Amino acid sequence: MSNRKIIQFEGHQFLKQRLVFSILSQQPVRIDNIRSKDTNPGLRDFEVSLLRLLEKATNGSRIVISHTGSSVVLRPGMITGGRIEMDCPVSRGIGYYLEALVALAPFGKEQLVATLRGVTMNNTDLSVDTIRTATLVNYRNFGIEEGVELRITKRGAPPKGGGEVRFICPVVRAVKPANFIDAGKIRRIRGISYATRVSPQTANRMVEAARGELNRFIPDIYIYTDVYKGAESGFSPGFGISLVAESTTGALMTAELCANPGDAPEDVGRNAAKILLTEITRGGCFDSSHQWLALLLMVLGPEHACKTRIGKLTPFTIQYLRDVREFFNITFKIKPDPESNTVLMTCMGSGYINVGKKTT
Repeated sequence: MSNRKIIQFEGHQFLKQRLVFSILSQQPVRIDNIRSKDTNPGLRDFEVSLLRLLEKATNGSRIVISHTGSSVVLRPGMITGGRIEMDCPVSRGIGYYLEALVALAPFGKEQLVATLRGVTMNNTDLSVDTIRTATLVNYRNFGIEEGVELRITKRGAPPKGGGEVRFICPVVRAVKPANFIDAGKIRRIRGISYATRVSPQTANRMVEAARGELNRFIPDIYIYTDVYKGAESGFSPGFGISLVAESTTGALMTAELCANPGDAPEDVGRNAAKILLTEITRGGCFDSSHQWLALLLMVLGPEHACKTRIGKLTPFTIQYLRDVREFFNITFKIKPDPESNTVLMTCMGSGYINVGKKTT
């Protein structure tokens, strides 16, 4: 490890994906000039917590943070999994940390059982509902299905949080190659309208507003209401909605919206429905929130050609592809399809094998 060349980056953007890539590729990484020109330079509390989480999920990782916090070096260890508990800062949602675990957990030495506490929904990170109903379901396209679970035991709205989730993920020896290019037609829409420490009627009002938009598109719609009271409702009032559209081939499109102070439930429901319709218009087999997961598991797939179809590449995905090339030395063939206004993505998998998993 000490002889390996350290991959260097600058700035705080894309920090999470670079740390995750470092662990998966076993390539040391150094990130400098983290908010060096800000009045308050260096790592934020949620980034330090992410580093702690990665340390807990691995064995032998060495993390060095500079005195000012504006530089960090990670020399990665092996992914172990096991039991992890962490109180997450309320400055970011639990989804911020879960995304890192979703990328790493299947390749650990043993099954991951992670209990995370904090904010379960905000408008910055994926909500725990979307991760449960879409992100983890997308695992199935790569042969990761049995035993995957995300249980929401408490909800926590911003600013004070107080939510709790339990994420269980078994380990695999290797992922299956993906060849998912038929996006199909949308056949049904499901969703969850949740409310904490507010009138239960709030959830119903969001459902009615969302259905008003979506019923013009498709009749098969069912949006559950999930109202939390008492100790399970966290420390702050809040409400929001998470929607998932499923196609005839199993492609999932997601949208979600969490209420800001002063927002009416009808506006939240209606706007979330419009975001979902926009995602459906983009097309592809993975929505813009999950392009990264599809591309990562294709890279970690067997040494065969893996292919999928996604909508227009987001700026985040473009940088993600650059970082993939940097860490794994793998490039994608990107072929726009003008007919459907989508993009065909093809790559040769790296043949990644989880050496920590015992063969049975």
